[in-house]
Amino acid sequence: LAGAILVGANLVSADLTEANLEGAHLYGADLTGADLTRADLTDANLTDADLTGADLTEADLTGADLTGANLTGADLTEANLTRANLTKAILTRANLESANLESADLYRADLADVNLSGANLEGANLTGTNLESADLADANLEGANLESADLEGANLTGANLAGAKLEGALLDRANLTSANL
Repeated sequence: LAGAILVGANLVSADLTEANLEGAHLYGADLTGADLTRADLTDANLTDADLTGADLTEADLTGADLTGANLTGADLTEANLTRANLTKAILTRANLESANLESADLYRADLADVNLSGANLEGANLTGTNLESADLADANLEGANLESADLEGANLTGANLAGAKLEGALLDRANLTSANL
């Protein structure tokens, strides 16, 4: 399925385990509850796709475009989202434990109640992002841009924030125990 054109496709609960979707065009596709475990979605276009409750465990989304995508409750444990575009994406209650989001663009994304424990967000753009009550324990945020981000009630225990930009960030009730600032 590499390079496939699946614009607006209905792939609800589809089993796409280890599927090769590199460079696929899935703009506006409905992948609600789909199993994309270890799928290759490198450079795929998932703009405005619905991935609510999808399983993307260990999926490769390097350079993927997820602008405006809905990933509410999705499982992205150990997924690779290096350089992915998640501008204005909805990731509420998603699990991104140990995920790699190095240099990802999460501008104004909604990550409320998300699990990012142990995730790599080095150099990520989190400007204006909603991270309210997010779990960022032991996350690497070195050099990340968190300007005007909402981190109210977030858990940043043991997080690495060296060189991070926090101008205008809201940190009310955030837990910064053992964080590296």
